[in-house]
Amino acid sequence: MSYLTEIAKLLRYYILKSTTQAGSGHPTTCLSSVELMASLLFGGFFHFDADNPDAPNNDRLIFSKGHAAPLLYSLWTVAGKLTEEELLTLRKFGSPLEGHPVRAFPYSEAATGSLGQGLSIGVGMAINGKYIDRLPYRVFVLLGDSEMAEGSVWEAIQLAAYYQLDNLIGIIDVNRLGQRGETMYGHDLDAYAKRISAFGWKTICIDGHEFNEIFKAYEEALKSDAPTMIIAKTIKGKGVSFLEDKEGRHGVALTEAEFKEAIKELGEVKKVTALIKKPEELNPNPKPIGIKEFSKRYSFGEMVATRRAYGEALVKIFPEFPDIVVLDAEVSNSTYAEIFKKYYPERFFECFVAEQNMVGMAVGLALRGKIPFVSTFAAFLARAFDHIRMAQYSEANIKFVGSHAGVSIGQDGPSQMGLEDIAMMRSILNSVVLYPSDAVSTEKLVREAAKHNGIVYIRTTRSATPVIYSYDEEFPIGGSKVLKASDKDLFTVVGAGITLHEALKAYEELKNKGIYIRVIDLYSVKPLDTKTLKKALSETKAIITVEDHYPAGGIGEAVKAEIGSDRVYSLACRKTPKSGTPEELLDYEEISAKAIVNLIMKLIATYFNSLPK
Repeated sequence: MSYLTEIAKLLRYYILKSTTQAGSGHPTTCLSSVELMASLLFGGFFHFDADNPDAPNNDRLIFSKGHAAPLLYSLWTVAGKLTEEELLTLRKFGSPLEGHPVRAFPYSEAATGSLGQGLSIGVGMAINGKYIDRLPYRVFVLLGDSEMAEGSVWEAIQLAAYYQLDNLIGIIDVNRLGQRGETMYGHDLDAYAKRISAFGWKTICIDGHEFNEIFKAYEEALKSDAPTMIIAKTIKGKGVSFLEDKEGRHGVALTEAEFKEAIKELGEVKKVTALIKKPEELNPNPKPIGIKEFSKRYSFGEMVATRRAYGEALVKIFPEFPDIVVLDAEVSNSTYAEIFKKYYPERFFECFVAEQNMVGMAVGLALRGKIPFVSTFAAFLARAFDHIRMAQYSEANIKFVGSHAGVSIGQDGPSQMGLEDIAMMRSILNSVVLYPSDAVSTEKLVREAAKHNGIVYIRTTRSATPVIYSYDEEFPIGGSKVLKASDKDLFTVVGAGITLHEALKAYEELKNKGIYIRVIDLYSVKPLDTKTLKKALSETKAIITVEDHYPAGGIGEAVKAEIGSDRVYSLACRKTPKSGTPEELLDYEEISAKAIVNLIMKLIATYFNSLPK
């Protein structure tokens, strides 16, 4: 194994040189993982076509401890896929070698760096390999001991055992030190082994700097019939005496003087290139799935909850989009994802009440070419928001569906009411936010979401609402529907989802008084139909937005920001909600038809001082 000793020395040289030149980075956490990663990539255990990083049967390597990115880049420099000159662009503007891995670097599987997420992504990739593509590739995840305190890691450990992912191998670099001092268990490997093995994983404890032990661990892991965790005792800063096991060196690059001293300690460094063993050339071999007939159509006036229409829409569009995979967090009988499960159980994965891991799994599946639809109550996506936030940096093609949105869910009370979700999902760069109001628009928008490449959020409603659209209608992303309009319109009311139906009720009540309003269905909350909104503002006195959501970051703020006018009024949930009937709560929060009528009567008095003749 002398060649690996030389490679390890070269890796340390590259790590120290690149971070010193960058003037920042995390060299000590890279140094502790050198032998583990050198053995994996260049010891024959990792199979990867370096000339074709997208080859479907390549093993996958996820650096969950993303701050060890300089080690990742150094590995691919040794593999001949980066020059030393390119390596030294680390952390420079415009370089794909960012401070933490991103997809701009073709050998980075996912964007990582927010700790605790890599294992969940690995679970998604392993599920894809074992259950969908049916390929023998392995998924390796390098974890730091600090991130083992993250709950999402344990969610992933639990689900990997449930799905018997024997193609998933985790490697914990137990170097004892976190950012500010010792980690929870320090160098106590047994503490990790007891906990992880209790979940049904095979655990192997080793010295993470001894090649013989590392080799035996990988050999054993590759034969395991369960997910395996290699728990490696390492020394932070290994290989440089004045860095080894020293506190206060996390995220601190060496000075030029320190670099020279460290290089002197390393001794002669040989610039070598090492090959990575290629995998078999295999293509995905999914199990044949019989396409099921599902031709249900909705009729005008039929009462259907959009959450039910979501589940039915998935079944309808699956033949058109056979890469769809559906994930749900043990509420599929409420989100109605269970309808898809009934028809296509091979493409449905129960994630249980572990929303963070569910989103991470979706990232892993998306990065293997699938189209995940991820559903739960809108309120519960909030706890997974960091995983959603990071998904955008992985350029993941994921569709999120939040049901039970707003106070209109009724008696369950505020813990179940998604009232922040529009703001949350609007904040994701380049995201799409859709809010259908009936079964037909839901079906059309689910198809639009599947066609769109990127993060899409669909907000569905608990209560049944009447079908108001025909199948001739199209619902392009970025559009809206003008449902009521005349040259007599005084004001424009903009609703979406449940509040659109309140706006239509208000329209009828006002029309009976001889007062006309324009009603717009803003089904695409992001991007907005700015052209239609500006036209409405130019032709009516003001725009009133009505939403079952808090004001901050909601539809009202979105519209006002887009068209930039003080003639935009917002009806939104401004009180702490309670349990009650949907009707009581819509009135209480002043987003009902009654509240719309009351506001319009006040505005008429303001604009005209009396009712128009």
